[in-house]
Amino acid sequence: MIFVTVGSDLPFDRLVRVVDEWAHSTGRTDVFAQIGDTKWRPAHIEWSQFLQPPDFARRVAAAKVVVAHAGMGSVLSALQWEKPILVMPRRASLGEVRNEHQLATATHLASLGTINVAMDEVELRDKLRRLRELQPSDRIGPYASAPLINALREVIARAQR
Repeated sequence: MIFVTVGSDLPFDRLVRVVDEWAHSTGRTDVFAQIGDTKWRPAHIEWSQFLQPPDFARRVAAAKVVVAHAGMGSVLSALQWEKPILVMPRRASLGEVRNEHQLATATHLASLGTINVAMDEVELRDKLRRLRELQPSDRIGPYASAPLINALREVIARAQR
């Protein structure tokens, strides 16, 4: 199953439309999308506007690939479940988000080799055609590492002195 998620803040029809068209053109029937608060409805894939956290986790766990906006919750969920993730960042210039933080996030994580990124609809279509080539990143745990926790404790302790 391919799980598509756009988060819960703003619609991201541009991403969902591309996936819906791709699923139709390829005959894929194993796509489910969480589409957010939007008036537009996909015609060729299953969808829900919102998912409760347990349903979201179940969808990520069952997915072969996650396709998402570049929101950290979606990225971290895919990494935690060791799923390949393909993201397309929302663009402030297109009114999809308030600033270009998703563009910065996607660019940085792509440079680390952590996630697969499509910067626009053309690149998203191309990467959807090559989904089988996407590899999962290393799995991350659900909690911060011991060195990070210790470093934060030290910072807090120094601030309290």
